[in-house]
Amino acid sequence: MGLAAISYDPPEILAEFARRYSITFPLLSDAGSATIKAYGILNTLADEVLAGKNDPVLMDEFARYGSATGPNAARIVQGTPYPGTFMLDQNGRVTARYFEDFYRERVTASTILMRVGADSEPVEATKISAAHVRITTYPSDPVIAPGNRFALAIRIEPDSRVHVYAPGAQGYRPVKLDLTAQPLVRFVPLDYPASEIYFFKPLNERVPVYQKPFTLLQEAVLDASPQAAKALAGQTSMTLTGVLHYQACDDKECFNLVSVPMSWTLKLKPSITERIRNGR
Repeated sequence: MGLAAISYDPPEILAEFARRYSITFPLLSDAGSATIKAYGILNTLADEVLAGKNDPVLMDEFARYGSATGPNAARIVQGTPYPGTFMLDQNGRVTARYFEDFYRERVTASTILMRVGADSEPVEATKISAAHVRITTYPSDPVIAPGNRFALAIRIEPDSRVHVYAPGAQGYRPVKLDLTAQPLVRFVPLDYPASEIYFFKPLNERVPVYQKPFTLLQEAVLDASPQAAKALAGQTSMTLTGVLHYQACDDKECFNLVSVPMSWTLKLKPSITERIRNGR
């Protein structure tokens, strides 16, 4: 598995950028944005702005997908793609792609690997022994920057012959993650993993449950606005908290609702906003 980034910048600028920020994966120069155009992801908003189109809708789109600094930045971003990530197999075929809704917000590579189940439990994972289950929590990225879309993983392993109720279970308390609101973080609605139907013969009922280990993947975005940058100035870490609720049962009885406190402390780093020109 490898990682590479492609941009319209010339090789000497990419080499200096990699040196300055200790980037070890390949940065590929796409002269004339040929590959960007071939993939059909060229951002043409800058061309429309430079052509003198001052339509308010266009300018709003340019601020969202091109640059928040206004039309003066159009020439600088001309030739750039809509930001996104492609996943390729060993034969070079595209197997998945992920694109952003806002150019300042970028999903991290670790989060994408989590989405496809290719991540591995990090050394800094926290293990929690709770009633009838074992819980392991860890973030996709131990260090985040404004605009990063990252993930908080909660892996839940029910004990033998125990099940945990899933969303949609009627008459029981399904698993639920409640997060504490954070003014600089936007939590993305959680997609719960697929469950299975458990048949309880004595009551002749069928309910959705989790009997095998499963992972809740809560994605979040650290605010990238100028106001957030001021609020984050000087901060070196951020702690996110919440509570995991679940109800477990075995083949004979159901247990009381359990609420487990959750906490993740992430280190903070500033976004890279400078443009390197002519190796400087």
